[in-house]
Amino acid sequence: MPAKQVFKVIFINQNQIYEVYAKQVYQSDLYGFVVVEDFVFGEASTLVVDPSEEKLKTEFENVKRSFIPLHEIIRIDQVERRGVARILPMGEGGGSGKVTSIYPPGRK
Repeated sequence: MPAKQVFKVIFINQNQIYEVYAKQVYQSDLYGFVVVEDFVFGEASTLVVDPSEEKLKTEFENVKRSFIPLHEIIRIDQVERRGVARILPMGEGGGSGKVTSIYPPGRK
């Protein structure tokens, strides 16, 4: 029996870097968005609880699917197993921490 696929999705949200795990990731019918659904989080019965993962778990608790703007996606990886979902401050996600706007000057 093949192992279930899991995707690690890293994206920018409100000047923070979100790293989440999901079973489904695909291009949306809404132009410029990526759909992330079936979020995967750690079990509540584990002894060590990561507050960052708990915050994400609460934030996405009742979310069936999330539409993330394509320009906010940093990376999507298909992984062997789920890691710890987390929120990082800008600059700690392996990047420079600088975000270049795709909008022309004076327009947003």
